[in-house]
Amino acid sequence: MFSKDAVIAIYGPTASGKTALSLALCEQLDCEIISVDSALIYRGMDIGTAKPSREEQALVPHHLLDIRDPAETYSAADFQKDALILIDDIQQRGKVPLLVGGTMLYFKALLEGLSHLPESDPEVREKLTSDLHERGLAALHQRLQEVDPISSKRIHPNDPQRILRALEVYEVAGKNMTELTQQRYGQLDKPIYQFAVAPANRQILHERIAQRFDQMLAQPFEEEVKTLFARLDLHPDLPSIRSVGYRQMWQYLAEKLSYDEMRERGIIATRQLAKRQMTWLRGWPDVHWLETGDDNMLARVLSAIEQPAKKFESKD
Repeated sequence: MFSKDAVIAIYGPTASGKTALSLALCEQLDCEIISVDSALIYRGMDIGTAKPSREEQALVPHHLLDIRDPAETYSAADFQKDALILIDDIQQRGKVPLLVGGTMLYFKALLEGLSHLPESDPEVREKLTSDLHERGLAALHQRLQEVDPISSKRIHPNDPQRILRALEVYEVAGKNMTELTQQRYGQLDKPIYQFAVAPANRQILHERIAQRFDQMLAQPFEEEVKTLFARLDLHPDLPSIRSVGYRQMWQYLAEKLSYDEMRERGIIATRQLAKRQMTWLRGWPDVHWLETGDDNMLARVLSAIEQPAKKFESKD
């Protein structure tokens, strides 16, 4: 039987069919969807993010859509806090929380929790930077070996930024980064059913990505980005404008790319995003894999949730 306190998660690379599956599942279960997508949070960014349509949103409640202006930021910690509140609220109303998306960093924050790392301290960082100039990077890496041998093996001796950060954490917190990252907070303490949707053939995914990008271009996507481009408070270094598709269209509007270059680079960037998402998922524990286009996909999900759910356990 379906565990009444359980959560359902549907993962997958972009253009794999997560939205269709989630809506089909909502016809069978009394669900509310929590979006796990770092681009869908932005208002006025609908076409390029493949945001669920008004009709789709009318079929089932959706959460964490249109909650930020494109000039604002939204962190994994923000998502973790919001998602935990929503999950409790949805369950208290007798419904099933359905997490759907491809931002694996958000899923990781929710399921594994976050560590209490101190914020950067300008005085400590200045002192360490001075040590770097006076003593050299090798000496600082040797210092890291003494105070945090595990991090020193993980961080390359020629990586000054991460060496400085690890030493800064030790100086500020009095504990090394290894100790602090082992102590996590805010992880989801509920059983979860996990499903990943993806084509078995990578070429099929590439074709779906190209098809979706062309569909976006056939819609008023250019006009959508023109509206953003006209705003004086937006620039290409913001997380919203760095989103796949928006960055390339922005460069086209800035006359840095031709139309054909924009299309080609947008498709390539989307493929690269999908590859990163698949890399995350291949190492994800306890996932039921589903194949894009499988007519029996929904039946497989319904069959799987008849089994008892268990709490997430990281492989780390």
